[in-house]
Amino acid sequence: MSSMSDRLDRWALASARVPFRVKVAVVWVAIFAFLAFFFWIAQFDTDWMFDRFEYITRGLLYTLYIAIGGIVLATVLAILGALARISSNSIAYGISGFYVSFFRGTPLIVQMFLIYLALPQVAGNLHDRFGDLFPQSFVTQLTLEAAVAGTIALGLNYGAYMTEIFRAGIQSVAGGQGEAADALGMTYRQKMRKVVLPQAFRVIIPPTGNEFIAMLKDTALVSFLGTTVANAEIFRRASLVGQAEVKGLEALVLAAGLYWGLTIVFTFFQRRLETRVSRGYIRTASVGSGDHDALPEQPHGGGGGIA
Repeated sequence: MSSMSDRLDRWALASARVPFRVKVAVVWVAIFAFLAFFFWIAQFDTDWMFDRFEYITRGLLYTLYIAIGGIVLATVLAILGALARISSNSIAYGISGFYVSFFRGTPLIVQMFLIYLALPQVAGNLHDRFGDLFPQSFVTQLTLEAAVAGTIALGLNYGAYMTEIFRAGIQSVAGGQGEAADALGMTYRQKMRKVVLPQAFRVIIPPTGNEFIAMLKDTALVSFLGTTVANAEIFRRASLVGQAEVKGLEALVLAAGLYWGLTIVFTFFQRRLETRVSRGYIRTASVGSGDHDALPEQPHGGGGGIA
């Protein structure tokens, strides 16, 4: 028993001399070795995967289009919703409260179908009853393509969640900052644009980055609306070619790898951005100052984990 204990102690002592990053690298190498063994034992058709990789990768462009369009819409709605949530205007507060409650309380896929299928039906009913007020062009405008409907649904859904993120970020700014802006004679719009929002972004950016990464993956839901191959995103292309050629598992593995790669890339840039906006807010130890309580600089926030 003592011999086993001695071995464990020697192993722990030897392991302590190995840098932490080297240990992590060894773990990752072991994981990838296991995945390679799994690929071999599962007898994946790797030749087919190499042949169809380019076809599925073309969906990256449309995945990014949908995600970027959705996050832009979500950001605008989140700013407006957050300002309404902290305002004393009962109408703005009520509308923003309903918006947040509805889009956080119903599934995203349901919202997509409501926008894609229900809007044209509602527009058609309005046209039938009030043709003078709602001409046929009104019905045409509300009959959206699947990718457009999916982008709008993503923006509306994530905007509801981000509204609370933005509200918390704005309220995290010290009240004295706003009072100082008032003392300088700034209007409410100037105070928000020049004083409050720039400081709030330091708190807002980490969770907003996580929301964008989550949205990248949720673009796969747009495929359920039946997008055409011409503007199909990653999952739609993978599912179509996988079903057509009876290679569903291989196609889904390719799609998963592409989504994972996108997540890694945007997580890297998110961390860089977090580090940049945190400068000047995190205490760092000064050499020779004798301040042993100061903390080393670290990225502020969640570090860009996968949502």
